[in-house]
Amino acid sequence: MANRRCFAALEPLPAEAYFRDLKSSHGGLHGTLCHIVWAEQLWLNRWLAQPNPAVPQGRDLTTLAAARTRWEAIEAERAAFLAGLSERRLDETMTVSPSTGGAYVHTLTEMFPSRDRPLSYHRGQLVTACSDRWARRPPSTGLIVFYRGVGQHTT
Repeated sequence: MANRRCFAALEPLPAEAYFRDLKSSHGGLHGTLCHIVWAEQLWLNRWLAQPNPAVPQGRDLTTLAAARTRWEAIEAERAAFLAGLSERRLDETMTVSPSTGGAYVHTLTEMFPSRDRPLSYHRGQLVTACSDRWARRPPSTGLIVFYRGVGQHTT
């Protein structure tokens, strides 16, 4: 849901604003969004015991539409993975080989929060850039917003 909100907030921006180098950790909006998509794919590939994505940091994604298309495919594949996940599988160990080298053994229970925290940070970068530079109302991407969107409403 948070990624969907980010895509929706970025779509109306002019190309000049979307591709501008903001001198942030991944350049700007496009670089940060591509990093998020790449990281989502990287973590999913790890969970599925597949090799890391062929192109690091999503550098092969040249447009917002390409990033969204890849992210939607990853989202669908992740949903299928999670739907088939058993309680027992959460504590099974698997070896992860980061792009920085080495090999580490983790459980899925350990890996899920390790995926979520950096992605939340990078979505925060997108939100800040949208609000600071283009006087747009940034998307709300907090976890409580997600719960409120799927939970019961009271009046």
